[in-house]
Amino acid sequence: MQNLELNDDNVVFVQDKIGEKSIGYYILKRIIDLIGSFCGIILLSPFMLLIAVAIRIDSKGSIIFGHERLGYKGKHIKVYKFRTMIENAEGVLKKLTPEQKREYKENFKLEHDPRITKVGDFLRRTSLDELPQLLNIFIGNMTIVGSRPIVQKELPKYGKYGKKFLSVKPGLTGLWQTSGRSDTSYEERVALDMKYIDNRGIWSDIKIILKTFVVVIKKDGAR
Repeated sequence: MQNLELNDDNVVFVQDKIGEKSIGYYILKRIIDLIGSFCGIILLSPFMLLIAVAIRIDSKGSIIFGHERLGYKGKHIKVYKFRTMIENAEGVLKKLTPEQKREYKENFKLEHDPRITKVGDFLRRTSLDELPQLLNIFIGNMTIVGSRPIVQKELPKYGKYGKKFLSVKPGLTGLWQTSGRSDTSYEERVALDMKYIDNRGIWSDIKIILKTFVVVIKKDGAR
């Protein structure tokens, strides 16, 4: 059985092996998640309140929404985000041009998305829309560093790597989020998730967290 990995030019195939981690790794990772999410919620609460006010003033609708995603071992979970889209966003999808529909079918997102609000555009470019996921991390159905949270209809994109993808919790950040994000192809996203799973560890998680701050500040691949 083979697995996807990236080299400097494109995607190549390498030997696949899902590495089992020690109980100590999972305990330490959970402790880091609890401390990090709790401190984040407390310290960022005033800032998140300002974001909530801006969303309310900008457009109608809820401030925070929960979107159903696939969690650990395929369990359906609600992933929380600040709302960045207009009401009836799903209805807008039906009015897309043929080119936009092809783009959405391929990547499950649009480069120029007509559903996104003015405040939502800022939140997405700065990744601030994902701050409510600190609650997911505290609850335990997400982790600070993990694979990408995806919807059910995206799973076929992972092909035979789907089971491996679901062997870890989805993360607030990860290798994909720090390696180009929306500037990567879907095949590259899959490869990056697989690479993270193969090489995951506390030290690699710390490096990804530190790199995340740099990526967010530079707004690399965010849209």
